Amino acid sequence: MSRLTARLLAVLVTAALAVAPAASAAPPTLPDVEDEVMCPTCNTALNVANSPQADEERAFIRSLIAQGKSKAEIKEALAREYGRDALAIPKAEGFDVAATIVPIGVGVGALALLAILLPRWRRRSRSDPTAPAAAGPALSAADSARLDEELRRFDR
Repeated sequence: MSRLTARLLAVLVTAALAVAPAASAAPPTLPDVEDEVMCPTCNTALNVANSPQADEERAFIRSLIAQGKSKAEIKEALAREYGRDALAIPKAEGFDVAATIVPIGVGVGALALLAILLPRWRRRSRSDPTAPAAAGPALSAADSARLDEELRRFDR
């Protein structure tokens, strides 16, 4: 494992460990819970739903927050009260599974491709450090004179 890969892995693990306690420390708020649950009547996210049922569900969430419940406990209570469809969690079947797995697979594949190609690119760039950079085609005398004139005019 290269040093860059090891450093990247260490940074990711450290960030994940630092975020986990911070996320669980704060008590939940209505907007925090509202965007992760659904209105069973409207079949839309509760934060955009506008129905008497949505208002009732919001009041239920507020009462649970006032009782000091955690976000997970609030979601469990919502599932008991309004059914599993109240949670904005995809079902483990059909298209929902593919919609979850495909982006993860693409991300993992991109990281694997980067891990394979990055060392090759770095080796290629280090292969001959004394070689001059590739120069473009040589300028004709007329082009060189025109370029000098443009630069003089630009420097004024």
